[in-house]
Amino acid sequence: MAEQLAAGEHIKLSDASQLEQNYRPSGPDGEQLDQRTRWPRSLARKWMVVLFMGTCLLYCARMTMPVCVVSMAASFHWSKIDSGLILGGFFWGYCFTQILGGHVSDKLGGERVLFISAASWALITAATPLLACLGSHTLALMAVARILMGLLQGVFFPSLASLCSQRVEEGERGFLMSTMHSGTHLGTLLAGGMGSLMLDRYGWEAMFYCTGFLSGLWALVVWRYLLRGNIFPKQVRKKKCLQPSVRRKYWLHHLKKPPVWAMVFAHMCLSSTSYILLSWLPTYFKETFPHATSWVYNVIPWLIAIPSALGGGFVSDFLITKGYGVASVRKIMQSFAMGLSSMCILPLSGAVTFQSAVICISFAVGLTTFTSGFYEHDGCFHGPGTGVVFWLPHRGHLVMGQSLLPHHPGKHHWSWDLSVLWRCSTCRSAG
Repeated sequence: MAEQLAAGEHIKLSDASQLEQNYRPSGPDGEQLDQRTRWPRSLARKWMVVLFMGTCLLYCARMTMPVCVVSMAASFHWSKIDSGLILGGFFWGYCFTQILGGHVSDKLGGERVLFISAASWALITAATPLLACLGSHTLALMAVARILMGLLQGVFFPSLASLCSQRVEEGERGFLMSTMHSGTHLGTLLAGGMGSLMLDRYGWEAMFYCTGFLSGLWALVVWRYLLRGNIFPKQVRKKKCLQPSVRRKYWLHHLKKPPVWAMVFAHMCLSSTSYILLSWLPTYFKETFPHATSWVYNVIPWLIAIPSALGGGFVSDFLITKGYGVASVRKIMQSFAMGLSSMCILPLSGAVTFQSAVICISFAVGLTTFTSGFYEHDGCFHGPGTGVVFWLPHRGHLVMGQSLLPHHPGKHHWSWDLSVLWRCSTCRSAG
């Protein structure tokens, strides 16, 4: 069902474009307003590079705690439940600002929201080691810090979707979104590689300081060289021409379409399991293979993900140019991303060697990137309600991800077989 959306069998871009055209101010003034909000190609290329680095640093900051949590648990004597509370705190915060970020970005423009978000999460990341030294309530402080991190990062991708729909020409959105989403894999790779080295040489605190500094530097570059101190972007003038009821009617038009809800369900199943694996894989390898070299399992899967994502997109485009139907190609790629990847996760629930575990995870992560084209469907919704519509699947997968994790009050240990890995595999197959 989700693939039908990709092929445009139910929601055609022409329909969305017609709606957007109807809601745009008519006459020469409307055309001039629209042209003023679009980036020229040279500026769009600059923003593409900057936003690619932004998504990279976003995932660096997001992965800092999962990479360091084992060392921190040993230092502060945390149980598995304590570690899970801290890791899960991020996602509880993350889901509550998705719709807020989309709404504010649709109204004021995504540039300012992205800047404030990055500057804030940079501060929280760099301050995390300092919070650990404030007193005896380390666990509570770390949980609060992770919730704040989730709240601040929750606005990023809705703002990104809104920004691209308003500032980028329609013919260039697909490539821009794919490029920026590939930054998530590079960010995870850098966090794993850099974190493994820093943990061994300088301690877990260095990872937080370094990531916070780089994120703050990125925010400074955006503010100084791209925003140029302009607090309110020009597109605010355009938004004043749009009635709130018009914007609401626009995105409600999409919510009435069954393929949208199919996309929501498929995205929930895939992304919820991906976030669980992203957060818990370092702990899984550290506990199951305590003497293994950490950089191997923190780097290799994500190193494979980058060429795999590019290759998946190339194969999709190649098949379409050879005459295969768009719907058929999307179904094939989505089957690889969700069906085969779930089969690669299953062996991890049994007794496997370290090499086999790394191979299985690498294949699972690599196959998951075949859905990179699926993220472009969020970009298909463009117009007054893009940021709000973007919120739906991303809010859903966070809630589902929390429900997939086992909750056993009073227990300080849970196994990795049926409790997590089987649930992830089953959920992916259902999607």
